[in-house]
Amino acid sequence: MTGVCTRGVLASRATVEIRDTSIQSARETLLVVDSDPVGRQLLRGVLKAAHYRILEAVDVAEALAILRNEAVDLVITDLVLHDLSGLDLCRKLKDDKSTRLIPILLVTSIQTVESEIAGLDAGATEFLVKPISPVALRTRIRAMLKTKRVVDSLDEAESILFAMARIVDTRDADTGGHCERLAELSVQLGSALGLPADDLNALRQGGYLHDIGKVATPDAILCKPGPLDEHEWVIMRQHTTIGESICRPMRSLRPVLPIIRHHHERWDGGGYPDGLAGEQIPLLARILQLADIYDAIISRRAYKGPRPPEEALEIMRQEVARGWRDPDLFKLFVSIIEEQRRKGKAAASAHRT
Repeated sequence: MTGVCTRGVLASRATVEIRDTSIQSARETLLVVDSDPVGRQLLRGVLKAAHYRILEAVDVAEALAILRNEAVDLVITDLVLHDLSGLDLCRKLKDDKSTRLIPILLVTSIQTVESEIAGLDAGATEFLVKPISPVALRTRIRAMLKTKRVVDSLDEAESILFAMARIVDTRDADTGGHCERLAELSVQLGSALGLPADDLNALRQGGYLHDIGKVATPDAILCKPGPLDEHEWVIMRQHTTIGESICRPMRSLRPVLPIIRHHHERWDGGGYPDGLAGEQIPLLARILQLADIYDAIISRRAYKGPRPPEEALEIMRQEVARGWRDPDLFKLFVSIIEEQRRKGKAAASAHRT
């Protein structure tokens, strides 16, 4: 086995590769974080019959440096480390989008309900109490890696859906960037309402996925420079239900489904696909709808030129007066847009001076 490197020299950090064809043919990478070299050695010994690639770190700083450069499938960390604690490492991994799905096995010599609650709250997936049972360790690792493979496949499928949504966004050169702007504006409105983080995340995802059903809409309709005829409108309106059916199999996207399906409903019940009225229309769909309409008006489209923000708001006021939009939500939306414009003018003035 390669000797343990001096601390901080990551290029020469010991890597252990031990094979066991009973596990699986593809090697999975484990990161062992323990300030005690004896602890790391014990873990290597327990896993000597497994088919894993094992990386080692002596503290949180080195672990994070490794994770920036290596694809790690599971982290095993001791609770007590030189610089910070295993709990700190758990929090940092769960707060980072690139590492939040990595399962964490927390090893501790403290067996109390309080320590377990603290670990779970920090983001640990499983616990093992010292002295470690070799059978328990190997069993936990196999189970956690099995779950990780399922999560990875779901995450990959979700990434494919977002890639599809971007393709839809770029099919018409005039709509490029619409999804990003829509997601940002929807989250701003949701934040102003004090919505919880899960709802804000659904709004952000909805900004990208709301029109994914247009992947089935022909270019001749999607990019038509003139008004659509009755038959073309029937086809266009199908994108809400098609989009919902595309995303429905993804459990992680269930909060987004009402946005996708209902962002074309009207406050007076005259929208589609279900003719919902008033507060029957899901709140998140009403939020995204306002952002969607505003961005569509101020942007160039195949069938029209861009309108200035003040004209866009006036058009939307007229729609509110007709009973098409949520009047209370629109008032808040106007305040957000006007605040954005004030900040934009102030920044431009400061830049000129």
